[in-house]
Amino acid sequence: MQQYGSDEASNGERPPVSFNISSPLPVATSRVRRFAQERRALPQPRVMVVFSAASETDKPADAMSSSDSAEDDFRKPATPAPNLNLGKSLRSTLNASEEVRMGEFPEVIPLNVGGTNFTTRLSTLRRYDDTMLAAMFSGRHHIPRDAEGRFFIDRDGAYFGDILNFLREGELPQRDRVRAVHREAQYYAIGPLLDSLEDAQPLTGERVRQSFLDLMPYYKDNLERIVEIAKLRAMQRKARFAKLKICVYKEEMPITPYERPLFNSLRFERTESEAKLFEHHCEVDVSFGPWEAVADVYDLLHCIVSDLAERGITADQQCIGVCDKHLINHYYCKRPIYEFKITWW
Repeated sequence: MQQYGSDEASNGERPPVSFNISSPLPVATSRVRRFAQERRALPQPRVMVVFSAASETDKPADAMSSSDSAEDDFRKPATPAPNLNLGKSLRSTLNASEEVRMGEFPEVIPLNVGGTNFTTRLSTLRRYDDTMLAAMFSGRHHIPRDAEGRFFIDRDGAYFGDILNFLREGELPQRDRVRAVHREAQYYAIGPLLDSLEDAQPLTGERVRQSFLDLMPYYKDNLERIVEIAKLRAMQRKARFAKLKICVYKEEMPITPYERPLFNSLRFERTESEAKLFEHHCEVDVSFGPWEAVADVYDLLHCIVSDLAERGITADQQCIGVCDKHLINHYYCKRPIYEFKITWW
């Protein structure tokens, strides 16, 4: 190796450096090249870029930002963009549900009553405070909705129009619909409508009729007995109809022609010993009586036939004579006997 002397300092120039061939520098250089080649062979890391919707306040940033901001964006989850194409029906349903949840209803109420659709005002349903409809649309109860968003009431809608007509204008239904509307008014607890219907026909006549039947002992039990006997006889005989004998009498004890001028069904009395002499049961299937009312035998016969018709049973009746059983001395029973023909089909 060449030695340096004072000539370097005197000339101000650095002499060139010469290396010996036996120096270890070429070995180090080969190692650096091999390291660089191995580095290029290594797999490069993958970077996932997530794009999110930019708001109006976001500022544009340079693509070559700092590594900290890139790392933060990589760690944050992607925020889905809001769907701005919601249907109008869905929006209106959500808004309506929110209003009902807060106790508020729209002014126009769509209804689905047992599959029949109605539309009315909220004030109409709230016309009377102490009703089921006013309670349902007070905001205190949950009302289910159908697929179209209508408020659903699980009731037969055939007579709900008559309910709305009364709430709107006080209009009463026609006579043939009075009883059915009366049942609906009982369900919805509409007191003014119930009072109006009970003062109209045929409910007024029904109340008078029921007051008469309340004086009749065992009327409902005897009616059930007629049905059971007629059904049993028709099945035993394999027949379409069955016949029964029914005794209908108003007076408790028979009277003679001599006693008739003094007879009054409300005041006539006999001693207990005399009454036992007249104890008698006619040989019939069912007996109705006695009763203390102005209504006579034919009124009771009409009640029996009409009540059977309400149950879908056809009944025809005719008088076939009187009970001629001799009781004592010149007293005979003389109670009328009626034959009822019950037709099943």
